[in-house]
Amino acid sequence: MGGDQNSKDRCREEITITHDLRARIPSLVDRVVSQYDKDGRFHHVGPEPIPSRRAIIDIIYKTVPILFPGFFSGKRLDDVNARYYLGEEITELFEMLATQIQHAIRHDCIRFNRPCVRCEERSLEIALRFIEEIPRLQATLSKDVRAAFEGDPASRHFDEIIFCYPGLFAVAVYRVAHWLHVNEVPLIPRIMTEYAHSRTGIDIHPGVVIGESFFIDHGTGVVIGETTIIGDRVRLYQGVTLGALSLSKDECPVLRDKKRHPTIEDDVIVYANATILGGKTVIGARSTIGGNVWLTESVPPDTSVFLKKPELVMKNK
Repeated sequence: MGGDQNSKDRCREEITITHDLRARIPSLVDRVVSQYDKDGRFHHVGPEPIPSRRAIIDIIYKTVPILFPGFFSGKRLDDVNARYYLGEEITELFEMLATQIQHAIRHDCIRFNRPCVRCEERSLEIALRFIEEIPRLQATLSKDVRAAFEGDPASRHFDEIIFCYPGLFAVAVYRVAHWLHVNEVPLIPRIMTEYAHSRTGIDIHPGVVIGESFFIDHGTGVVIGETTIIGDRVRLYQGVTLGALSLSKDECPVLRDKKRHPTIEDDVIVYANATILGGKTVIGARSTIGGNVWLTESVPPDTSVFLKKPELVMKNK
């Protein structure tokens, strides 16, 4: 009996201690809140709206199945139900996208004290124009799929590429984000491409201009900077960087809207871990850049650039 009483006493003591510790939380919250505007700390506590990162990721997973109908829907589509299914999905996409675009535009207006741009009406117009753009995006992505099939003998059929290839997913998200970027939607395009970056290891800024039949093979570690221009039928391998030359802190504001990244012309192949830097660097059409090459100068068309073969040393143990 005494043991049971001791156990109950310990339980009551633990409950009291837990309550006393939890009771300290409100004062700690007050301390956290009081620090929001001190020492230049970043926060988003205020009346202006902000887009939802979670909702934008949901938009990606709503858009990709529409761009490739039947692959990611989780149900069979045929001529009986396809129109009804896509009608519902596209309507939901329109509403989701319009809401997030409105938040993004209104956030910019309020936070940066810009003049009113009728954000609700404008967001609906942009979302509707995006829906109108879907057939063209599908046609472009079909060429990307075909480029992957023709450029990779390991692929057995188009379905495998659509289901499995991280490069295609990253490019599909980029093409959606690029359209929004060109149509001056703030913040959302970057959230989209950085999500694709986190999932695939492929970092494509939404401001990049990429032509048709683009293929990233394997893909991990590819970086394509904001002002890069890529022509048609270009192929990149893993670890390729199309970047900017290193800038000082003072140079960054001056060059923020200038061309800082290279131009890759039509039919160029860039092999693994090559690095091509600088806004004045142009890789001429039909050129091949070998693995591990470092370039900060232009290459004329029809040129092959390779490192001299290193000496391989083998010693018998």
